[in-house]
Amino acid sequence: MSLPSFLLEILVCPECHSALTESGQGEEHELRCTGETCGLVYPVREGIPVLLVDEARRPS
Repeated sequence: MSLPSFLLEILVCPECHSALTESGQGEEHELRCTGETCGLVYPVREGIPVLLVDEARRPS
């Protein structure tokens, strides 16, 4: 399930305040920080973005 475009326009990374982009599908749906120095990946659970730095992972 994709997030509404208006939501992606206002959501930012809580760590560095850069824009977020969607990636993955279904259980692997996530939001990726576009910041060059940050790059955290936030999960989306049941259609709700979990924008907690403690829940994010560093990209591999």
